[in-house]
Amino acid sequence: MKLKLTSREKSELVGEGVVTLILLLLLEMSAFVILNTEISSDPQLRLGLFALKTSFVFGANRATMLSWGTIFVLVMMVIDFIIVHWRLVRRMHQIELRHIIMELHYIGAGHFEHRIPFVLKGQMQRIVTSINTLVDSTTNAMAEERRIERSKDELIVNVSHDIRTPLTSIIGYLGLIEDGQYKDEDDLLKYTHTAYLKAKQMKSLVEDLFEYTKIQQTDNPLKLTTINLGSMLEQLTASFELEAEEKGMELTSNVPDDLQVEVDPEKLARVFSNLITNAIKYGKDGKHIVVTCRKLSSQEVIVTVANDGEPIPADALPKLFDRFYRVEGSRSRKTGGTGLGLAITQGIITRHHGYIQVTSDDQWTKFKVHLPVSHADKLQPPRN
Repeated sequence: MKLKLTSREKSELVGEGVVTLILLLLLEMSAFVILNTEISSDPQLRLGLFALKTSFVFGANRATMLSWGTIFVLVMMVIDFIIVHWRLVRRMHQIELRHIIMELHYIGAGHFEHRIPFVLKGQMQRIVTSINTLVDSTTNAMAEERRIERSKDELIVNVSHDIRTPLTSIIGYLGLIEDGQYKDEDDLLKYTHTAYLKAKQMKSLVEDLFEYTKIQQTDNPLKLTTINLGSMLEQLTASFELEAEEKGMELTSNVPDDLQVEVDPEKLARVFSNLITNAIKYGKDGKHIVVTCRKLSSQEVIVTVANDGEPIPADALPKLFDRFYRVEGSRSRKTGGTGLGLAITQGIITRHHGYIQVTSDDQWTKFKVHLPVSHADKLQPPRN
């Protein structure tokens, strides 16, 4: 919307124009009187002006040039218009600037949702646009800072909860041993074994947490190299075959012989290890795990880790990559997970300029990893 002037500001503009015009008229009248006096008192100058006037003849009627007085008045009128216009524009800019400063003070008082609403002309509008853009940027930065603070608080709460549970068990069982509250050596071995398992659980959480924080640090560069992705997937599949067989599942792969991609091999191996491990651990009642890979284009490859086990609930799919989220809906560790594996997986893939998708139905649960062939390329996930 346009800037609406108050009655006082309108009076300022009118007053500025009137005062300027009066001063100009007084100045011009003085100049006219002085010039007229000089011409009247100097016959030669008067004859010269008359000769100049009669020397210019226009049209069939042989009209002569206007008198010097008339020319003087016309020239002064043009000059008056220019000066008055300039003074009014200058005063208008001052009024606009005053409004902008008032809006800035209002925003600075804590009304960060407010933006300068009016539209101006020329350079002043550029100032308004720049201020609104700066306020947007500042509020976005503040919102992001608050989000990061909340994220840190949630991380501390979740880590504290997940560490406290096994730590309480460790202290409890070691306390029983310390106080001699065991019947025989079998009880003693049982207590120490339970404490040992809980300690390993804590170690796993700490390692995953350390890996997660490293992935979130963008100043921690990837160690990029060009590898044969098919060979890596075959090796990983072979290393998990025995573990899958113990769960009654068949792990197979269908990958091309030579598919070169530029990645960090160690971190990418962590991605597919996490996905295969999850398929073995959480693919209840499933019999098959299939790892496939194909090239979608000259710039993109897709790796799919699929299992035919129990499907993931539809309401859980959007939350799978959240930190500490577990589909079972509790903080128990019956399945042994830390809740960070998929968050780490997504972080690594994002650092590789790719993205991951998950689908699940009664037949297959599929994790699809989209990776650029070259790290210089950046893939954008499709909009839902």
